[in-house]
Amino acid sequence: MSGAKLKAKSIAGAKPRGAEKLRQRASTVEVASEVEDQGAPPDFIDPDPELTPEEAEQARKRYLLRRFWISARGYWGRGGDRLAWPFSIGLLILICTNVGFQYGINVWNRAIFDAIEQRNARTVYFLSAVFLPLVLGTGSLVVAQVFLRMTIQRRWRSWLTTAVIARWLANGRYYQLNLVGGDHKNPEARIAEDLRIATESPVDFISGVISAFLSASTFILVLWTIGGAMTLTIAGSTVTIPGFLVITAVLYAAITSTSMAVIGRHFIHLSEEKNQAEAEFRYTLTRVRENGESIALLGGEEEERSGIDKTFANVLKRWALLTGQHMRTALVSQGSSLFAPVVPVLLCAPKFLEGSMTLGQVMQAASAFAIVQGAFGWLVDNYPRLADWNACARRIASLMMSLDGLERAEQSDAFGRIRRGETEGDAVLSLNNLSVSLDDGTAVVKETEVVIEPGERVLVAGESGSGKSTLVRAVAGLWPWGDGSVNFHADKRLFMLPQRPYIPSGTLRRAVAYPAAADNWSLKKINAALDKVGLDYLNGKIEEDSPWDQTLSGGEKQRLAFARLLLHTPDIIVLDEATSALDENSQDKMMEMLIHELPKVTIISVAHRAELEAFHSRKITLERREGGAKLVSDVDLGQRNSRRNLLVRLLRHPRKVPGRHRSSIRS
Repeated sequence: MSGAKLKAKSIAGAKPRGAEKLRQRASTVEVASEVEDQGAPPDFIDPDPELTPEEAEQARKRYLLRRFWISARGYWGRGGDRLAWPFSIGLLILICTNVGFQYGINVWNRAIFDAIEQRNARTVYFLSAVFLPLVLGTGSLVVAQVFLRMTIQRRWRSWLTTAVIARWLANGRYYQLNLVGGDHKNPEARIAEDLRIATESPVDFISGVISAFLSASTFILVLWTIGGAMTLTIAGSTVTIPGFLVITAVLYAAITSTSMAVIGRHFIHLSEEKNQAEAEFRYTLTRVRENGESIALLGGEEEERSGIDKTFANVLKRWALLTGQHMRTALVSQGSSLFAPVVPVLLCAPKFLEGSMTLGQVMQAASAFAIVQGAFGWLVDNYPRLADWNACARRIASLMMSLDGLERAEQSDAFGRIRRGETEGDAVLSLNNLSVSLDDGTAVVKETEVVIEPGERVLVAGESGSGKSTLVRAVAGLWPWGDGSVNFHADKRLFMLPQRPYIPSGTLRRAVAYPAAADNWSLKKINAALDKVGLDYLNGKIEEDSPWDQTLSGGEKQRLAFARLLLHTPDIIVLDEATSALDENSQDKMMEMLIHELPKVTIISVAHRAELEAFHSRKITLERREGGAKLVSDVDLGQRNSRRNLLVRLLRHPRKVPGRHRSSIRS
């Protein structure tokens, strides 16, 4: 049964209320980015086994670029940005107009130098006055061009980032990526940094290519017209070279471009390795920050420093290799820029000296030659950026491929899918012939049959590795692979309490209210909830914005998670080792408080502590077996817990027991 058909609402952990809006937004964005005229992403076909490893890797890289464009071009599709085409056409018009102004300035150069050569003061003054409008017009066009170009980049990045994030967050895929294989490490770095470069560079590249093509086409005509033919006498023979300036410009550009292509042939590969090394370095630093308390308590600074130094050394090594590439390409680029203005002057000098060319024509030819070289040399100057874009686009495409795989797994019959539906009768939750497997089909839990009635408190037990947490993930909808069904009551809400509660950044009030908005409850109610879980000493810090994830201890975080329960008042609670950081006495008080405050709530607990049996009415045990864990017992704890609770009351309140003295109880 589809998620749309499942009416059971839930909060925190599995399917929070806000997740329905997120799911709708994800669906909308996926339609915008995928279900366009380009169709769905193609299946990745394994390379021909007869290919060499190098050829297979090249085939994979070509596919990755294709995969990136399948989603990225949706920005200009029917479901894309409505301003994409107007802005793109506007940018093209500005580029063409700017080339026209360049031509105007080129003609102005010829006229002003001819006037100077002829000592025509009136023309010089007139052309001086004309120059200001030309400069203002060119400047205005450049500013407008920058605005449109960067606006397209910003909006394209926003559109594609929203699409990728929506797909990443949908159906718990951000979590499932940690469980499956694939090239998708550090997805946050890929989305934040690689996607930025992947959307900025193509706009720069395409606008640059168009501008270079138009400039080259326009000023090659200028060179052909001005330069004409050159006649040379070699060994008594006369040789005429038509359009000698054009031929020289093309040859010059071919030499520099070929040199750049040969020298920079390893640029893309080195850029990919450098970006990957940078991502791994950021990930290492992030891990240290997130686990700072554990590292500090264990005194692991030296070991962490060793790991950081190792990853940073890899970054420096990649940078050193890339520096060598930049040095060689800079040599070609700098040499080209130095020779370009001189070559046309030297070529035109014989014609100027014999009087067949004016000074203005020489200067116009020099200006046109420089523009043509700039156009032809655009690739030379931007080859490093093109290589960087290749690397970033492939990293984004690798993440997209992993998301594609999860989406296909959700829709394919190749691997079993756990169905989600509604319970029959009053049962709040039922697991019907539920089997949980890995994404490769390996069974973890097999053929589980459980029906849980309203108000039941069920303890799921079993040795470590028996599949208890995996079963909880399947119930929460985070683990999609398997068989059978998980069914909820249509009107019940689910709340998950994991072993390590998530503490968002911001105020303590936001942390207590999560995943709902911080202002959904009054300060009085939040303070009351903190009082009941033993965190009353934090009431004065409710509005304080601090790094609470680092400040609070493990036990305090678990208490705070129980405070969330009191605010959200769900119908079903799943506790996954949710009291593991508390001592036995604090654990008992927390469970007693929970049962007292929410007497009708249905509780499903996953835990190892035998003491928790006292707070549950039923115990089911999983046993790890070859081929997947199985449910081996389902025991009613009601009568056993009644006797234990009486003993607990006797030990805690001996004076209230008639006919007994405190000393006799102690004995």
